[in-house]
Amino acid sequence: MDTPVIPLDRLTVDRAIEDHYSSRWDEAARLSSTVKGRLEQARLYDFLGQWFPPPPARVADIGGGPGVHAGWLRDQGHDVVLLDPVQRHVDQANAAGITAELGDGRRLPWSNQSFDAVLMAGPLYHLPEASDRRLALREALRVLRPGGVLAAVAINRAANLIGSTLANTLLTRHGVVRDILETGHSSANERMAHCYYHRESELRSELVSAGLRPVNIFGLTGPGGWLTVMIDAHFKNQPYTDKLAEHDPLDTALECSRLADQMPELVAASSLFLAVGQKG
Repeated sequence: MDTPVIPLDRLTVDRAIEDHYSSRWDEAARLSSTVKGRLEQARLYDFLGQWFPPPPARVADIGGGPGVHAGWLRDQGHDVVLLDPVQRHVDQANAAGITAELGDGRRLPWSNQSFDAVLMAGPLYHLPEASDRRLALREALRVLRPGGVLAAVAINRAANLIGSTLANTLLTRHGVVRDILETGHSSANERMAHCYYHRESELRSELVSAGLRPVNIFGLTGPGGWLTVMIDAHFKNQPYTDKLAEHDPLDTALECSRLADQMPELVAASSLFLAVGQKG
């Protein structure tokens, strides 16, 4: 018997997240407007092409924002539906021809075992409370068919430390970085509303506890991602030096991270993790 669907009028949207994505941050342009974003996008599609079932599959994009990833999955031949808690994102996704609705990843409005694959590219790092992440994962597994694949993105606990150092903002952000290293979260973090940062072992434990077997964790942006952080921080509106112009930094970052995939111990060198598991 299906779990009762909770009406959308009981949806709770965190005001800080709503404000972040409605007035401060253009998520629709993020992946295309920075070198790091283009690296993240290219790498995610490499992994989804490898791990998701071949099209046509029914795919849920939970916390899918304005639908950039859902659009790519649709173009691959999948049947995609998107859910996001921000009205602006739902409107943008619908305008792009994606089936999208307003909703909360902790209360999915879909029937049990109705999807072949689930993508969670945002919920795990927008839920600082472990109990909320457990709810979101439990709901994702509820709507996933046996044998279905779940892919989830998380942010490395060390990402702020290394990124702030490369951008030379560490001394300004010292308190935020220290809080994140100690607890995974900082209420003073001005970069991202209600953001949580995982340790690799913690991320694996959360997915295994939810019921996924096996769980593979990859360095989504890989060590090459730090080159893109440096480029975006110091050369976003500046001409490249001769050395940087010799090769496209995006190509260099991609090749670095693909080579690093051969060495599992380098997963921790990535600012973003991608966890992939299968429902038993």
